Amino acid sequence: MGRQTLTIGLIDYGMGNLHSVRRSLERLGCGVMEIRSEADLTSPNALILPGVGAFDPAMDNLESTGLVPHLKTWVRDGGPLLGICLGLQLLFESSEEGVRQGLGLLPGRVERLPDDPRERIPHMGWAPLNPVMDCPLLRRGDPTAWVYFVHSYAAVPSADEDILAATAPFGDRSVTAMVWHNRVGACQFHPEKSADCGSLMLKRWLSWLRTIQPEGSTRDQP
Repeated sequence: MGRQTLTIGLIDYGMGNLHSVRRSLERLGCGVMEIRSEADLTSPNALILPGVGAFDPAMDNLESTGLVPHLKTWVRDGGPLLGICLGLQLLFESSEEGVRQGLGLLPGRVERLPDDPRERIPHMGWAPLNPVMDCPLLRRGDPTAWVYFVHSYAAVPSADEDILAATAPFGDRSVTAMVWHNRVGACQFHPEKSADCGSLMLKRWLSWLRTIQPEGSTRDQP
């Protein structure tokens, strides 16, 4: 049996830089398709929810696609999903940035970055990750990964849920950089813009996806 070919669905709701994510995935040898309706969900092995912009317009756009209930079903049925930047924030229940409810796929809310005289908001630039728990993208004991952030808000997971996978320093505090729960993960940073470190994380994610595909998948190549 040869290496399994994966198809990744990029959720297209008008709020994400699909081009850079697509290029990163294609360089790693997987197929990529854009997801705009429920019918598109029959083909991909996993989904990516990207996002750039503000919380409420993003939820408005996402709901206008009609995909919201189907994304919830996808996750409920064990479908893998990776959120990127604003895509991470939309997975939570709510955000201080707006009044709309989020997808509620992860417990907790999104809050504005804390005021700190040493930091600027939005936080733009490179920062090191501090792994909190092992997940398919990052493991404790790995060499320090420096990744690229552009954000003004960060997720605050519910204290009674063990979903925090990595933090990043911001002033004298640490803020959420990565979360993971079952087959749902998300990065506040942009792995597709994080050079070799980001590429390695995406490669690890794709390798993990291959391990969880059903045996006899029609995408197994001879």
